[in-house]
Amino acid sequence: MRIAAAVGFETDDNYLSFLRQYGVHDLIFGAKGGEWATTRFPPEKAVEPGNHWKTEELVEIKNRFEKFGFRFACIENPVPFWCWDKIQMGKPGRDVQIENLAMTIRAMGEAGIPTMGYCWMVNPHGATRGSFRTTFNDVVRGDAIAEGFDLDMAKDLPLYRDRVYSEEEMWDYYEYFVKAIAPVLEESGVKMGLHPDDPPVKSLGGMPRLFGSPEGFRKGVDIANSPNIGLNMCLGNWAAMGTDILAAVDEFGSRGLIYYAHAQGVTGTVPKFIENFIDEADCDFFSVMRAIDEVAQDAFILPGHFPHTAGETSKRHQAHAFSIGYLAALNKVAGMMD
Repeated sequence: MRIAAAVGFETDDNYLSFLRQYGVHDLIFGAKGGEWATTRFPPEKAVEPGNHWKTEELVEIKNRFEKFGFRFACIENPVPFWCWDKIQMGKPGRDVQIENLAMTIRAMGEAGIPTMGYCWMVNPHGATRGSFRTTFNDVVRGDAIAEGFDLDMAKDLPLYRDRVYSEEEMWDYYEYFVKAIAPVLEESGVKMGLHPDDPPVKSLGGMPRLFGSPEGFRKGVDIANSPNIGLNMCLGNWAAMGTDILAAVDEFGSRGLIYYAHAQGVTGTVPKFIENFIDEADCDFFSVMRAIDEVAQDAFILPGHFPHTAGETSKRHQAHAFSIGYLAALNKVAGMMD
């Protein structure tokens, strides 16, 4: 298994050097937020044709990553959420947004970028963060500061969008999307991995959350019925579901539908959990990484969220480096046991 890390358009050379020095092999490029995102993908053009990545742009990014010795393995959320929320809510303009995403996927195939990560979470208008938390100052080991979720604090959220949506219609919108995009993925040789709902609850802000359980993922991949539409297995969210992660790896991995994984430390399960240091997490990362490695060819794993430790910046480089080292050590031991 390869160790990966997430970066953005604004990532500087020093940070790329930092990641390479700590043993990262693959990079995942994210485009969901930041000032540059509103410039490259203006919200006022969210339903206009041409609002997509071009092959030459992706090749330029790829060449930069390869200069530092990285593989450009994946784009997560390749456009900001406002550029595809019409798809998720079945609104006018969704066909334009689907075609824009299809053009990005074709560009990825031409640039040799094999994987796209996405989610099916509708958030408040203009949001750039996919996950939702209710607490941001939970104290964990050594007085480090972490984030958490408590359903009791979230159950009375105001509506995220114009009304309350039903689970049935959200499934209809999802089916419309995957049936349209699956042929493009297969023709382009790109695989699309679905991130779990974060947090994995039934609904937030009047928006149903379809992918917070094994049952939801079963239904989703069965609807898609494509070898190119599978899972980004975010282990923190799978742990928060309180489900048997190894059984899920076996089930979806046996179908060739696990493309990569996130590793974030979570203690507790819905309705209440805290993001913790990766070595204190409820998930048995060693066993899960070995299991994924057995069923997923050329899989990669990247650290997710981290506590804020003493004396570091908001980017949390120290906690990131700790997570990278922990995963790399587990990966090496697993290889020695094979």
